[in-house]
Amino acid sequence: MGHQHDHSHDHTHGANKKVLLLSFIIITGYMIVEAIGGFVTNSLALLSDAGHMFSDSISLGIAMLAFIFGEKAASYTKTYGYKRFEILAAVLNGVTLIGIALFIFYEAIERFANPPEVATTGMLIISSIGLLINILVAWIMMRGSDTKDNLNMRGAFLHVLSDMLGSVGAIVAALLIMFFGWGWADPLASVVVALLVVRSGYYVTKAAIHVLMEGTPTNVDVQGIIQLIEQTEGIESIHDLHIWTITSGTNALSCHAVVNEHLKIADSEHILRKIEHNLEHKGIKHVTIQLETASHQHENSILCQLNNVHEHHHE
Repeated sequence: MGHQHDHSHDHTHGANKKVLLLSFIIITGYMIVEAIGGFVTNSLALLSDAGHMFSDSISLGIAMLAFIFGEKAASYTKTYGYKRFEILAAVLNGVTLIGIALFIFYEAIERFANPPEVATTGMLIISSIGLLINILVAWIMMRGSDTKDNLNMRGAFLHVLSDMLGSVGAIVAALLIMFFGWGWADPLASVVVALLVVRSGYYVTKAAIHVLMEGTPTNVDVQGIIQLIEQTEGIESIHDLHIWTITSGTNALSCHAVVNEHLKIADSEHILRKIEHNLEHKGIKHVTIQLETASHQHENSILCQLNNVHEHHHE
């Protein structure tokens, strides 16, 4: 069963990488077109969309590197391998987004005061093609990769989605300037893009930092896990419980479990296998449980002095 699981994980991993490469080529190519178009037409909405596409292209590139680095084998100096690189990439991705958004806000303030002349036809054509490109990339990502559970892929996918809305903003702004002469529509559209960028940047950064802080995975019910282990026949109680995420889709657990003093070694092995099997169904793949008898127990509380964490088990 474990082998099958690894096989499907490798398959989604390879699919994610292919999708990222294709998306990276398309987005980077069009980002260059949009940046040139923004300068030529003097449109901040286009430039901000190009800036967002630039961050897309960076994020897709980083995400791709993360998958490549993540495949490097574990070593004595890095016992989990390079799997965490993916989470670092997600943080960098989120922070880049927030930085770009702040720059767009700054530029827009100046343009609200003095709306410049914008070549609207060029702006409309470029932003319309941009929208189609983003729809294509979003479709490729949804069909071929794991945008739901993989933090790295989700970060890249959010970039593309908010980029799509950025293109819509630029199209609307171009039409408003063409038909009503509303020069302020251009900086307004860029502010809307910036708000979307800040939002996706904030959520990606927050989720990635939670992982780096070894927070409990959001999809894990701690109370349910405690009950599941304690209800296993032969287990009297558990303490010093820790649940954390190594990288997207890989949750780990360690704890001390108190068992009956007269338990045979064969029985204890059976108990451990059973717990591991049950925890895998709860989304926890990496399990370390230290069995001990009541006379060896250090502490009776479930979350045995969290501020005095025994960190040896995953350093």
